[in-house]
Amino acid sequence: MTRFLSLLLVALFHLAPLESSFSGEEKKHLFILSGQSNMAGHRPEEAFIPAVEEAFGKENVIVIQDAQGGQPIQRWYKAWKEPEGEAPDTTGDLYERLMGKVNQKIEGEGLASVSFFWMQGERDAKMQWASVYEESLKGLYQQMSDDLGRDDIIFVIGRLSDNGIGKEQWDQIRMIQVKVADSDDKFAWVDTDDLNDGKNRKGREIKDDLHYSSEGYRIFGERMAAEAIQRIRGK
Repeated sequence: MTRFLSLLLVALFHLAPLESSFSGEEKKHLFILSGQSNMAGHRPEEAFIPAVEEAFGKENVIVIQDAQGGQPIQRWYKAWKEPEGEAPDTTGDLYERLMGKVNQKIEGEGLASVSFFWMQGERDAKMQWASVYEESLKGLYQQMSDDLGRDDIIFVIGRLSDNGIGKEQWDQIRMIQVKVADSDDKFAWVDTDDLNDGKNRKGREIKDDLHYSSEGYRIFGERMAAEAIQRIRGK
């Protein structure tokens, strides 16, 4: 009897790590990327996906990018209102498109972490909507948290570049992005001021452009991935 118990304990000892490892492999790290044209121009396969796959394993990573150029945050944040308090007829349609892709990919999957990457704000600066941008940015994050049923989503915000520095609305949105990012340990912001010089994807030389250079987009992906990886590992 004693020998039997000893053998049973040995068997359980060896099975426990295997079971734990298997459970860990089932849980995926979800990365959601969205926003305007600089996110639309980002190619995750260049740097972002290699970075997160190296960190967590190819089989443990889900990356979804869905972005559209020239769009205000109201296309994502459903409760958006104009500075005067009026609500437009349509809000949140691009968010619904994004989450449709997310829900399809995560069906039946366990999630070890969720990271949300946001590169947007140029349109809101142009439309003079900076006064409602902070509420909208926070609201968008909470909207996604509620929809995914999580309170631990990592939020990485790309700050508007130096393209429009000196314009009041542009500067306000830059400050809001940093303020929101600094308000929570799960949040971070990515500097893009040095990403819009050099040659763009058409081979044209650019300087302080609205969009990033070819190398700038690659670096942008690296920086976003690094911020998320650091916070996931720090959990």
